[in-house]
Amino acid sequence: MKTPQVDSELIARLSNGDKSALYGLYDKYSAALYGVIIRMCRDGAQAEDLLQETFVKIWRNIDRYDPDKGKFYTWAYRIARNTTLNSFKGKDNLIQSGDLSVYKDKATEPEPNYLQLKGSLKKLEPHHQEAIALIYFKGYTHQEAHEKMGVPLGTFKSYVRQALKQLRKSYTNELVWLWFIFEMIA
Repeated sequence: MKTPQVDSELIARLSNGDKSALYGLYDKYSAALYGVIIRMCRDGAQAEDLLQETFVKIWRNIDRYDPDKGKFYTWAYRIARNTTLNSFKGKDNLIQSGDLSVYKDKATEPEPNYLQLKGSLKKLEPHHQEAIALIYFKGYTHQEAHEKMGVPLGTFKSYVRQALKQLRKSYTNELVWLWFIFEMIA
């Protein structure tokens, strides 16, 4: 039976140039990162290219990863998100209009109601709003965000968890996917 490899071990091996460590990280995180990318670009072929580009950047920049600033997934998530956003730069048509075969019936797919989400966020306590904004809109790690707010890390994580629970109650359908991403990052 194969034992799961610890991130720190894989990262140390990758830093020493061991390509098999990159394969281990790919096996462990590629599905989650692909999910992030496909939700942003909605094009399977482009998402695969962007995922490959993401892992090339991880390989080339692994020395920049600092485990004291956050989990490896959070760092890789940022690379995937930024790589995807950068792929949109310079395109005239930012809305994907090509092959949507992954989505069988585009007309029946519900449009996310971001106004409802914005309204739900404004109903939160100010410290909950700030915690959500720091993590999910400004890209801070939990470590950075709790220092920015000046509260202990455990308290900060409680703020985030309480805020997400409140959002979940008021914004159930559209928030399910967001909740999934947040839980993976935390």
